[in-house]
Amino acid sequence: MRVVLSSYGSRGDVEPLAALAVVLGRSGARVRLVAPEDQEFADRLAGVGVEMVPVRLSIRALAAGPRPNSAEDMADRVAALAEAQYEAVAEAAEGADALLATGLFPAVTGARTAAEQRGLRYAYVTFFPGMLPSPHHPPYPLPGHPLPEGVTDNRVLWDRDVDSVNAVFGAGLTALRAKVGLPPVPSVRHYAMGERPLLAADPFLGPWQEPADLDVAQTGAWFVPDERPLPEELEAFLKDGEPPVYVGFGSMGMQGSTEPARAAIEAVRAHGRRVLVSRGWADLGLIDDQDDCMAVGEANHQRLFPRVAAVIHHGGAGTTTTAARAGVPQVLVPQIVDQPYWAARVAELGIGAAHDGPAPTYASLAAALSTALAPETGAAARAAAGKVRTDGAERTAKLLVEGFGERA
Repeated sequence: MRVVLSSYGSRGDVEPLAALAVVLGRSGARVRLVAPEDQEFADRLAGVGVEMVPVRLSIRALAAGPRPNSAEDMADRVAALAEAQYEAVAEAAEGADALLATGLFPAVTGARTAAEQRGLRYAYVTFFPGMLPSPHHPPYPLPGHPLPEGVTDNRVLWDRDVDSVNAVFGAGLTALRAKVGLPPVPSVRHYAMGERPLLAADPFLGPWQEPADLDVAQTGAWFVPDERPLPEELEAFLKDGEPPVYVGFGSMGMQGSTEPARAAIEAVRAHGRRVLVSRGWADLGLIDDQDDCMAVGEANHQRLFPRVAAVIHHGGAGTTTTAARAGVPQVLVPQIVDQPYWAARVAELGIGAAHDGPAPTYASLAAALSTALAPETGAAARAAAGKVRTDGAERTAKLLVEGFGERA
């Protein structure tokens, strides 16, 4: 069996596919993973033995660049993303049987267009429930298309979302499809998501609510054991005192500000704790030379998180799930898309605190840490650890071997 896994997004979009690729490889499948050309993805995939086909468009450069400021600019951006992903998937899909696609929506449509031309089985993957149409939650508003005031019926909102998705992404996808000799599609959203999407989120942390109109296969989150050792300097820091509080915002640029690091360090110190700052895409660092604080780059979260007192982070699906598996309390400072959902779930489950808004201050983080470091929160986090599934990638691999997906 030959499978193509396609993503265009940040580390949180690519890492789960790497886990699935490893599991599929163990079952005898040949896997190619399409991901942005950024070196960090090439290094990570090479480290786990997964063949990568690069999309010739850097996600870091895209994230740091200007945002589209008109409908024409948006159509051009969508067309460029869709075409770049289409080209990479078409290359990777030579002789393939199936394609799984996730990441930014234009890239998903480009990937499915390539799968359609190749006649592959296809499935869309998302890492949180809110991305999928449901009577239990509203859609996310798209640029220039806010949700209508006074409408509370989620089914009505999702019906209207079809037109919004077409308005934002339709022209760009139509341009790509015309270029490769295919007609327009009536619903961009339905084309991208298909009839039966995969929800690669943990059923305890992010359950799919029934009844629903969409047939969703929830597998659990995709992980493989990460045996990479921690850097020697980090090991020494961890052994030199009480467990620190980890602070890291992953692929979030934090609006180009380094103030979140200062606010976090001062708030953690106010609780009498040491601090471990992850630089991330925001390039966070230290604010002084005191020995109670250390800054690190890439580190294995599966090994690190069980050894910290709490995790302050942006609320990505992977970081949230990894912290929950480690049984460690969390403070989520959500920035975009799925992150408010995970922040709300962590607070609802009592395993951490949801920060109010994307801009943390000393006072707001100190208050959130009071909740996260409370004994009852720690007890709830430890109890939750045993409820998080660890076999999501294996379950998904089995589905694929059994023929999961529809013809693109």
